[in-house]
Amino acid sequence: MRQSRIMSLIETVTNVVVGYVLAIATQIVVFPWFGIEAGLTEHMTIGLVFVVVSLTRGYFLRRLFERCRSDKDAPSPAC
Repeated sequence: MRQSRIMSLIETVTNVVVGYVLAIATQIVVFPWFGIEAGLTEHMTIGLVFVVVSLTRGYFLRRLFERCRSDKDAPSPAC
């Protein structure tokens, strides 16, 4: 069964949102260990940059793997 593009996007967004919350919590705990001072706004901004990168990466990798899976009879050059 193929995963639709919209379901790929929903799965990736859910994964990234959970990762974002965990990243912010981790930054709040870990940054002080390394002497990095950051307020909540800075933590959220740093996290947001990584969210955009992660969301983009996750979606395109998911679509690549879906293409490879569905093209078993005629593999694309990217597979």
